[in-house]
Amino acid sequence: MSTPVEERAFPVLSPAQLAEVASFGTEQPVAAGQSLFEAGEASYQLFVVLEGEVEIVPPEGAEAAPIAVYGPGGFVGELNLLTGQRRFLTARVTRAGRVLVVEQEEFRRLMSLRPELAETIFAALVARREILRSGEGAQAIRIIGSRYSPEATALRGFAEHSRLVHAWVDVEDAEDADALLASMGLTRRDIPAVITATETMRRPSPATFAEHLGLTFQPTPGYIFDLVVVGSGPAGLAAAVYGASEGLRTVSLDAVAIGGQAGASSRIENYAGFPNGISGGDLAARAAVQAMRLGARLNAPCDVVGLRAETGFHAVVLGDGSEIPTRSVIVASGARYRRLDVDDLERFEGAGVYYAATDLEARACDGTSVLVIGGGNSAGQAAIYLAQHSCRVTLAIRRDDLTQTMSQYLIERIEADPRIDLLTGVEVERLAGGGHLEQVTLRHTATGQQQTIPSSGLFCFIGATPATGWLGPDVLLDRRGFVLTDRQLPESLTGASDPLPFETSAPGVFAAGDVRHGSLKRVAAAVGEGSSAVRSVHERLATDA
Repeated sequence: MSTPVEERAFPVLSPAQLAEVASFGTEQPVAAGQSLFEAGEASYQLFVVLEGEVEIVPPEGAEAAPIAVYGPGGFVGELNLLTGQRRFLTARVTRAGRVLVVEQEEFRRLMSLRPELAETIFAALVARREILRSGEGAQAIRIIGSRYSPEATALRGFAEHSRLVHAWVDVEDAEDADALLASMGLTRRDIPAVITATETMRRPSPATFAEHLGLTFQPTPGYIFDLVVVGSGPAGLAAAVYGASEGLRTVSLDAVAIGGQAGASSRIENYAGFPNGISGGDLAARAAVQAMRLGARLNAPCDVVGLRAETGFHAVVLGDGSEIPTRSVIVASGARYRRLDVDDLERFEGAGVYYAATDLEARACDGTSVLVIGGGNSAGQAAIYLAQHSCRVTLAIRRDDLTQTMSQYLIERIEADPRIDLLTGVEVERLAGGGHLEQVTLRHTATGQQQTIPSSGLFCFIGATPATGWLGPDVLLDRRGFVLTDRQLPESLTGASDPLPFETSAPGVFAAGDVRHGSLKRVAAAVGEGSSAVRSVHERLATDA
């Protein structure tokens, strides 16, 4: 008996629906044994089976067991049709017949112009990704490394936050790690490694990994975007959704991964519409897919290092030296968590020191003693989430209590949870451990007394600094580096051409979310700012036209 997810994943299109799709595609005959696409290809057609049969198999070879089989009325494709990721599975014809081939641009038109049909297709693509992430299909991309390796943690973090189909192979779980690695053509010097259908990457960075998958930005010569959104937290994703839905040629870029800081939140419980709460990763994933469905491009990691004004457009400068011309920009680059000022911090980052508390980090610390530093909502949510993963949690703050910095509903839950201890008036003095964090020494600020506690994980939420170092001198900042907008700007910069809501001192450049001076630092507020900024973008583009 099929599950609800499987029913959504493998619908059979009716004759009426097939007729709708036919106007967007081209019919082609196919022969038994023919390949529609191979793992590793940068191809993005949707294939609809009219006659015959097509099966999806892993890239191991012709003898591999099928992951899915499609007959007449079935359509072949996965979420990479929207994300731009290269194929990681192979589609082969097992019974001759006919297929309808819908090219990428026509597929986007179909999703835009046929909403009811698009809903069926879209639900299937999302459900298929969910099935593949937890099934045999995940073996198509393998990340191999140690759970104590910061480099491996970075790769896993990127894969998890990007909702990539992948499998994690932890050498710490192997009886003979050297033999395991040798079976894959690797040595300890090669890890972390990533194995795909076309390449074995030794010690890659997340950026190299993303480039191999086809997820980095690919410029189109002569193409000018209407809107570039820098940052993909709640504000950036909302801007991408609204920009694309209103017909703007939109691209969103993020230096790390889709979702921003909110995407790394274990649970958001005060966002309207989700009475039981929702994880930041799930919320970001839904918004990202929604933006891509509407036609926006989302690329991460993609480091933006500069911005300058040209005649009639802006140039967004990327880390590799390439530039993206655009008629407008929304700065939604948010803020980055502050780092502790202690020795050996870098050595333990990713190997016991973390800046997020998602399922990935919780699994690494499951059942152990951990320390959460910080008194804001992010720290409170992390403490509660880790306690739910059987961790013994110490929440350490510099203040005397939490009332000035944390929402009351979180304070009450922390006080009621016997697995969480609150330690006030302390600062981190020293970290210790071998290849992984083992102990943290705290200093009591009132007495100077030191206290050493065992800790396999230190989760750091001690505030944030704005990510505005990439902005040029034309964008005015406050003394702490946050972006000034509209009424916050000095009168000397306004006048005959008053800035629009959310517009910065540079006409055509807007700011939304945590990066903006005076923002509320709440998910709902950031979503509102991102969507509202798009309205101002429309007005500015109409004025400049």
